[in-house]
Amino acid sequence: MPIHVTLSVVLAQRNVRAKDLAAFVGITEANLSLLRRGHVKGIRFDTLERICAYLQCQPGDLLTYAEDARAPSAGDEG
Repeated sequence: MPIHVTLSVVLAQRNVRAKDLAAFVGITEANLSLLRRGHVKGIRFDTLERICAYLQCQPGDLLTYAEDARAPSAGDEG
């Protein structure tokens, strides 16, 4: 998938424990771990908002886009 989660990097940069973030956001540590590893299909905007508020960051600090070389481009015909 071309969306990569960089939450672990931001946590390390800010010296924040995942346990503290999970408690503030109101999600389980297990779900936060899945998010950190990019093993989720989506994230609710209110969850993203609370993470950003706690870490004092922007959503773009937590998520990056890198084009997937395997995906066909818009101009390719099937």
